[in-house]
Formats: sequence, structure tokens, C-alpha cells
Amino acid sequence: MTELYLVRHGETDWNAARRIQGRTDVPLNDAGREQARQTGALLARRRWDAIYTSPLSRAAETARIIGEAVGISELGIRDGLMERDYGQAEGMTFDEIEALYPEGVRAPGQETREDVGRRVVGALLALAEEHPGASLIVVSHGGAIRGVLNAADPGTQHPRITNASVHSFRVEDGALRLIAFDDPLEEESLLPDCEDIDAQNAVEAQDDGETLVRSGA
Repeated sequence: MTELYLVRHGETDWNAARRIQGRTDVPLNDAGREQARQTGALLARRRWDAIYTSPLSRAAETARIIGEAVGISELGIRDGLMERDYGQAEGMTFDEIEALYPEGVRAPGQETREDVGRRVVGALLALAEEHPGASLIVVSHGGAIRGVLNAADPGTQHPRITNASVHSFRVEDGALRLIAFDDPLEEESLLPDCEDIDAQNAVEAQDDGETLVRSGA
């Protein structure tokens, strides 16, 4: 059995401006670094065997800050943990998305939600196979974590994935299972002015013409 604690990266200026990030490599801002420090302090209450991260800088810096808090300096990089590719929608604002890609219209080049889930779950299962019985911190992105939730807990619409939030999973007998959305160990890390992810990523709401909880990038 392997436990995987998925952390969404801290805030970036594009998060604050409600721009779609996707694969665009936008760094953390000062608020995001503070969020990462708070989450690191909470994760330091437990013992961890390793930290893995998406290669995008907002995730990698979040992982480094957390690593300083928990005493792990070496980070593993996995491309499979990268954010969803939003294609031509990347860099657009909420209003631009609404105007150009109304409900039911996918942006050219946008990765499907199902493909995101398969990719990220595959990466997590590979980590569990490499680290049987371990407890791992995995830093990724809102859309990527949403894909994992859809695969591990289908039929449930989880409310929001905030910056630097923690969501715990367990791999047992080759299957990924959700332990806790917004794991209680990180409740105090949610800053009072933390943006609701519903306001951060309009593309998710337009996905496949469905009314969906929006995830983040």
C-alpha cells in the first residue's frame, strides 16, 4: 500500500488574474510562495519518503519549498504530472473564454479530461509501484488533480481545488482510491483570500458541453 498526497501548486499572477495557464510555465508569486510554506509546515507533521513534482516551475518551486519544511532536498520530476494542455485557450481571461469558446466548444489543441485522468493516474500508479509501502508528496496542478479525482471517485463533484491544498489517495492492489479531498491536515493552510477555483478556470466549465465544477491550472 502506498499513500500519495497530491498538492496543488501555490498561486501565480495568472491565477490571480484568472488567466488559463495549462502548460504555460508561469512562476509562483509571493502569495503562492507563502501558501507553499504554510502547506509545508503542515506536511512536516508527518514523515515522508519522497517528493515528486510536475516539471512546470510553479509546481517545482512549490515542491522545493515543501521539501525544505519536511527535510527532503531531492525532488523527482515526472512529466506525467503536468497540467492539462488547454491548447489555444492558454493565456486567455475568463471573459475571452466565454466569448470565443461558449458551452460545448473545445479550444483547438485542448487535452480531453479523460486523457488527463489516464495520464496522471498512470504516473501515480507508476510511483506507487516504485515505492511500495511509502508515503509520497506529489505536487501537481488543478486540472491534473481534477482528472485524478474523476478517475478515482467517479460520479462525485468535489467543490474546489485551491492553491496549495492537499488531497490524499491510496494505491492498494494496483488500484487508486481517494482517502480525503481537502485532507484535514491542511485545513489551516487555506488563506482567507484564497481564490475559489470556480473563478480561475473557465475552460473546465465548458468541457464537452457539460455543467461541471471548474478546476484549476
